[in-house]
Amino acid sequence: MDLATFWFLVIALFWLGYLFLEGFDFGVGMLLPFLGRTDTERRVMINTIGPVWDGNEVWLIVAGGATFAAFPGWYASLFSSAYIPLLVLLLALIGRGVAFEYRGKVNSDRWRKLWDAAIVAGSWVAPLMVGLVLSASVFGLPLDANGDRVGSWTTIFSVPTIIGALAVTGFSLLHGAVFLALKTEGEIRHRARRFALVAGLPLLLPAVALLLIAQFTGGDSWTWVPLVIALAAALTGLFRLARGREGQAFALQAITITAVVVTLFGVLWPNVLPSTLNPEWSLGVAETASSPYTLKVMTFVAALGAPAVLAYQGWTYWVFRKRIGTKHIPAAHAPSGSGH
Repeated sequence: MDLATFWFLVIALFWLGYLFLEGFDFGVGMLLPFLGRTDTERRVMINTIGPVWDGNEVWLIVAGGATFAAFPGWYASLFSSAYIPLLVLLLALIGRGVAFEYRGKVNSDRWRKLWDAAIVAGSWVAPLMVGLVLSASVFGLPLDANGDRVGSWTTIFSVPTIIGALAVTGFSLLHGAVFLALKTEGEIRHRARRFALVAGLPLLLPAVALLLIAQFTGGDSWTWVPLVIALAAALTGLFRLARGREGQAFALQAITITAVVVTLFGVLWPNVLPSTLNPEWSLGVAETASSPYTLKVMTFVAALGAPAVLAYQGWTYWVFRKRIGTKHIPAAHAPSGSGH
């Protein structure tokens, strides 16, 4: 396997890590006003992702950085063409992060509701933008022979990309509910489980549509295999959740998103950004890759750094692996909102 192909697979892996880990972060934020009936219950929900949400976002940064270094042509065309959606994504992530940090700084219901609204808004907007940009890379943009976008930034909107945005958002919402059922106890756990069982199938429909569109527009015979695995794992996960096996359901969601990413990047290969104007103008792996020396240096650095990052993140999840409930939440002790 040449290094350009290797880094294409690595970038797909980064996207997989981001969609799986940040997916339940987004889902928890989206469900905050629906499953958290009191401030204490909302604090429980936020605390389930409190130790890990910022680490999960690193996967997106690494995916973007690896694309810039390994495939500068891909990075230049995609990021310039999708500049507005990426800017909206960045603002949503910033607002969400600030809200997590500032929510408990003042002991005031009005203060907390303000930052809760920021968490909810950012958690809905971010997966929509992620799905829009990622599906645009898979299904293509109106690129000319120079790799420049033809038309305004709104050309990123098409039926497949809108479905992709809904697919990532729907999966994140379901993923967050299953995560809450796994990580909490008491009423929040039961509410999350009921929500996932009732809304699970409708939330998965955009993802099913996305996979079928990808398969019938550019798939190969082998990409049917991960597509079928994704559907089977998703349905089996809901079945196991109904039996009270939240851990198995969560693991099956990992299989689902893995199979989805394999299908989409399998359909994309050997391109990195198709042109909807002319297939001959599509950007491929070989022509957009960096020099062999650059890819060798990247591989060496990744071989040294990746195990340490994975070990640290795995250790974090292990330390905070237990369920939490309202009994674990201490009384609010932040300064009163009436002060300066």
